Amino acid sequence: MNFHVRPADLDDARDAGSVVALLDSYAREPVGLSKPLPHDVRERLIPALKDIANARVWLALDGDAAVGIAVCFVGFSTFRAKPLLNIHDLAVLPEYRGKGAGRALLQAAEDYARREGCCRLTLEVLEANAGARALYRRFGFDDSTVTRFLVKPLDG
Repeated sequence: MNFHVRPADLDDARDAGSVVALLDSYAREPVGLSKPLPHDVRERLIPALKDIANARVWLALDGDAAVGIAVCFVGFSTFRAKPLLNIHDLAVLPEYRGKGAGRALLQAAEDYARREGCCRLTLEVLEANAGARALYRRFGFDDSTVTRFLVKPLDG
């Protein structure tokens, strides 16, 4: 399949709704939270993303339907003294997985990073998420070194 990938317009109600719906769909899966996004998170998500200057969001579209999302944040590599792009969330609706939407989103993120002079793409992936890990390896991410990503919840 061919997917059209474009930046999400968070001021557009349809795009904003797609962002929330796609992230909620992913959150409901075992590799997400295994439960829907809480109502207050759904309400705060778009305004909060709009307030983060370094946030970049892309949608993968099948026709007019949003079927995948990449939420990224521009960061900085102190070792290279250049910007980097962290792919924070990459999610594709289950029925579209394995058809190229994830790869198209990764390519859009990489294209943006190269245009902006970023020195690298980064991402985190759960070890148990075999499908995502396979996609990332095929896309050229190095899976041979393990970096632990530790989490300390601060909100209870």
